[in-house]
Order: sequence, then C-alpha cells, then structure tokens
Amino acid sequence: MKTIIEPFKIKTVEPIKFTTKEERIEILKNAGYNPFMIPAEDVIIDLLTDSGTSAMSSKQWSGIMDGDESYAGARSYYRFEQVVKELTSFKHIIPTHQGRAAEKILFSIFGGAGKFIPNNTHFDTTRANIEYSGATALDFPCKEGTDPDYIADFKGNIDLDMLEDFLLKNKNSVPLVMLTVTNNSNGGQPVSMENIKKTKEVCSRYNIPLFLDACRFAENAYFIKLREQGYKEKSVREIAKEMFSYADGCTMSAKKDALVNMGGFLALNDDDIALKARNILVVTEGFPTYGGLAGRDLEAIAQGLIEVLDENYLKYRIRTIEYTSEKLINAGVPILVPPGGHAIYLNAKKFAPHIPPEQFPGHSIVCELYLHAGIRAVEIGSIMFGKYDKNTGKHIPPKMELVRLALPRRVYTQSHVDYVIEAIIEIYNNREKLKGYRFTYEPPILRHFLAKLEPIL
Repeated sequence: MKTIIEPFKIKTVEPIKFTTKEERIEILKNAGYNPFMIPAEDVIIDLLTDSGTSAMSSKQWSGIMDGDESYAGARSYYRFEQVVKELTSFKHIIPTHQGRAAEKILFSIFGGAGKFIPNNTHFDTTRANIEYSGATALDFPCKEGTDPDYIADFKGNIDLDMLEDFLLKNKNSVPLVMLTVTNNSNGGQPVSMENIKKTKEVCSRYNIPLFLDACRFAENAYFIKLREQGYKEKSVREIAKEMFSYADGCTMSAKKDALVNMGGFLALNDDDIALKARNILVVTEGFPTYGGLAGRDLEAIAQGLIEVLDENYLKYRIRTIEYTSEKLINAGVPILVPPGGHAIYLNAKKFAPHIPPEQFPGHSIVCELYLHAGIRAVEIGSIMFGKYDKNTGKHIPPKMELVRLALPRRVYTQSHVDYVIEAIIEIYNNREKLKGYRFTYEPPILRHFLAKLEPIL
C-alpha cells in the first residue's frame, strides 16, 4: 500500500471555533498584530508551535490517573527516572517544568560574563538563558544549513572547522558546547551521527563537555535511520541511545518528543554539577523528585518517551511534513528544503521579496495567514533573531527569513493539512499585496513573545 495512514484512532475530540475574516481583522488588531497574543479559541488551525501541543495517548492518560503525588520520593519519579536513564544512559536525571528551566539551571552554572557557548544554532530560549547569564551564544551552522534552497541530508550539522578554530583560540572561555537535534532555527534540519561523534572528538581534545538540546531527539534519530549509511537496519531506539552516548549531558523540553503538554529535564553524568543543579532546582523549581511537575506529569513523560520511538508513528510524522512540502513546491511556493521533521518553513525572502528585512517579511506572511484562513504560525527571522548595529542603529538581519508552521503531534488530520496548503498557495498567488510591519512596542528580550506591531500602510 502506498497510502500512509495515521497510526492511531481518535477517541476524544475538541471542537474548532470558526471565525470570519472581518472578525479576525479585529482580533489581530487587538492582539497588537502579534500571533502570540491571539486567544487560542480564535485560531482555526494552530501551527504556532509543536511545543506542548501534542495529543496524549490513552496510556498516557491512564498514567496520569496513576500518578503518585507524594512530595518526596514519589513512585512516578522513579518510573520517569528509569525510562530516561534507559534511553540516555546519563547518571543524573533532574526533572524541570519545561526545557527552558533546564537551560536556566545549566547556564546558571556554566554561564557568566566572558563565557562563550557554541552550538549548531541556538533556539530562542536557549540563547536568552545564555545571554541572561552574561555569556555569549555562538552559532556555527554548516554552510549548506544557511541556504534554504540547497538540498542536503544533514543541514543541521555544526561546522566542525569553525568550532575547532574557535576552541583553539578561546578554549578557556568555553565551558561547554551544545548541539540542537534537530536544528529548529535552521528549518528543523537533522544532525548526522557522524557530526555528533566528531563534535564530541573535538570537544574531548579541549576537555570541554558536549551537551545535546534533545527536545526532538526521536525525529533526529529517524532521519539518521533514513539517510545515514550504516543505520538502516538499526532501530530508532538504538540510534537514539548512540546519539546520547557521545554527550556528557542534555537538556530536554518534554513538550516536543515526549508527547506531553508540560515538562522537561536536565540529564548529566558529573556528580558535582548535578549537586549544584539540584540545589538550584530546590530554590527555583521544587524538590529533586518532582522538579516543578506533578507526579501525573512524570508518568505521562515516561510513557511518551516510549511511544515516540514507535517507528510507525515516526514514519507518519515525517511523511506528513513531506506531503505538505511536495504540494507547496508543486505550486511554486518557496520553502526551505528538504523539509525537516516537525514543521514547514516558508522562505519569506523569496515569498515576499518586495518587503525588506527591517519591515519583517515573515511576520507579514504570518499575519496574512491568520487573516485569510485563521491559521496561526510564527516568524523565525528578523523579529526573532534580528539585531541592531550598536554604532549606526541599523537593522542587522539573520541569514534566513523564515515562517515556521509547526505541526502538533497526533492532533490534525490530512484534511486540516490540506486546508493549510490551500491557504498558503492562495496567499502566495496574491503575495504582491503583502505589507511590511514595524514595532510599536519592542521588549528588551525574547521580543517576539510580547511585541506589538502595526502594518506599514
């Protein structure tokens, strides 16, 4: 059979509220033209993020009912710890309420003024936590990773030459190196096992630990199985375990590949660092055996980490993104290729070339998607990652201007996806009508979350 079907049955449904374009005009205006500020009930198809938006399984809901809510030493923590240890082989498993809390703890220990944290590409909260500590977040993406049109199997790789050159000159100022798998800011592109292994070899030469940002580890492992020589016959679980074996620790937002709505963890091997992390955890999150989560959350994460490695699920997940990309490419819509694992990324530079970066072409597309079809997406470009020149005040754009349409896990059916495809094509065919935007309020950090904007008429 050629048709790939959803590997699940729908047991519970949630109604969608439909709005008219006239209603959406007022809703978007009242939200300050910021999709983050739109009430969720006023969104028809929500592709803002795949974080915390998964549909949980019947077994996960059963685990929630079985959660042990003891303050200290809850049974649910030990199940969670066992599942994570079996997968990652890390010695210390520290639960947090979500991934950015794990990042906060990690960089409270490793960060600070004068420190540098290299990565293939930091995502927004990782960068923010590094910079909040006083350290500098550095991106070393491979060359092909910054070209939306270039076809390559592992565009998420770190540039090993850039990393080695930087460590050679600055090794005493680099407390750790990170790899984000998959590379979200670079189009959800996977990182090869060879690149992970060689990154570890580089780090070992300078006695610097390697950490993974592992929130989409299963999708990355599946891409390795599909694309990298020597892994076709291995299970995704085996591949994932090998990925973790080259790292000294990881942060994870369980809201992605653990298929839950809240949760995360910090995992590592170093006893002294783990002790420092738990001391911070007690102050900021909670006791080490719950870490800001209820026992029911820990049960759901443990079950989700088992389910996400089901290769029937991963096949359906990746194929959904491929299907969407094929339809858009056939219609001439410019997207980042090849498609990644969790989202479609529109190439806003080519989609709306008449809008300069300082007027946020990606954001213009995002707003029009909502106005036209009630679809919520997010800009990953000059609003999220743009900067200002300290001397001239001029806008410095990132290398790519993208719009991310992140697909929640196990939530939408093919007809929902077809609706999204149709809307994008219709907007693209009328792209000359898109207008630029400017800030009316610009927050000092993570500005895309709370900014207010207005169209340039």
